[in-house]
Amino acid sequence: MSFGEPEGYDERARPRPLGARVRMRTVAAAACVVLGLGLIGGAMTGSWLVGDSGGDGAKDSFATAGSLWHSVPVDQLFPRNVEGKGAGPGDADRTWTRIAVAPDSGCADAFDPLLRQALAPVGCQRLLRATYVDATQSYVTTVGILFTKADAAAMSALDTRFSKEGLGRRTDLMPRPYAAKDTLAAGFGTAQRASWTVSVLTDAPVVVYAVSGWADGRTVDDPQPAVTAMESGDTNAPAQAGLGHEAKGLADRIERALRKNATPASEQPS
Repeated sequence: MSFGEPEGYDERARPRPLGARVRMRTVAAAACVVLGLGLIGGAMTGSWLVGDSGGDGAKDSFATAGSLWHSVPVDQLFPRNVEGKGAGPGDADRTWTRIAVAPDSGCADAFDPLLRQALAPVGCQRLLRATYVDATQSYVTTVGILFTKADAAAMSALDTRFSKEGLGRRTDLMPRPYAAKDTLAAGFGTAQRASWTVSVLTDAPVVVYAVSGWADGRTVDDPQPAVTAMESGDTNAPAQAGLGHEAKGLADRIERALRKNATPASEQPS
């Protein structure tokens, strides 16, 4: 059994078979499909010609970050002045001034034993440290950049361990400050540590940390990790003074500067 072609009407209201029109629409649709496939294919070809550098770019940035300790000027890793817009309690602005830079070194005497043990799986290639004072000269903060010997998998594993085991909150894993002589941080020793933060990067072989305290050298009986000291309603002395914000705010901005320096020039916005 077969069916006749459906009919329509022409401009004079005469019956007209629709087969030709259907065929024309079919041909047009097919042409659109071919054109669409051509455009997609062209785009894909263009992508192949240009090269998708997502994976390679990440690898390049990781490798570049590992060499920054000897390829980038100290003023780029630790700017003389750091602006912290909204970094203080209640989103108040902060400004930090660098008062000392430690000689680049290894990690033998830079960390308390337990922290050194926790960081041991990623190794220590180089350690850079600088100490800053806030605009009121009330607080001092040491920021450290640990360049490890690890690959991306090892850094990811360390980050996972710090997160799952809460290592960044343990007072026996606080980083040591850099107490530079003849500066406001001369009395900034281990007993003066008030708040701290440790950030394990997974896109670079780097650990960034910061530890803060009072510039007058007062000792602290109950230091608080920055994440706790920054919580609303915390009545602990370091929290009330905003020392958690000092450590976290400065560490975050030094980390941003590090990432900027690690990004290949071709990937940086023009």
